[in-house]
Amino acid sequence: MRTKIPIRIIELENGNYHLLVSSSFCNGTIGIWVIDTGASKSVFDQNLQDCIAEVDEHTEDLHSAGIGAEPMKSRLCTLKEIHFGKMKVPGMSAALLDLNHINELYENAADLQICGLLGGDFLMNYRAVIDYKRKLLILRK
Repeated sequence: MRTKIPIRIIELENGNYHLLVSSSFCNGTIGIWVIDTGASKSVFDQNLQDCIAEVDEHTEDLHSAGIGAEPMKSRLCTLKEIHFGKMKVPGMSAALLDLNHINELYENAADLQICGLLGGDFLMNYRAVIDYKRKLLILRK
């Protein structure tokens, strides 16, 4: 099964582009994700408790490396069912982080709130293809 999801391309700063896709959660909430091909693990905002099915409490000392010099403490979680277009994604795994600082940037630059980052784990698992010309993220199950 192949699913095509529209990509929104925003320019946060001159020449710096971010790719965004929308999803819907089981409670009807819409989530906006940043496609982050440089992230090895998908990340989810720990402040969105209604969308989290389970938190692995044994991963409190997991360190997530970002662009900054300091590693950030995170935990792993399993998310409730998510829909990307017509594709259902049950039990997606992600690192939980507080994304308030990132959401401040998106709020100021594009009046947006994001729920997370789709990292290499998700992109590889769903054999993602980014079609820049047609502004689509193509996922295969």
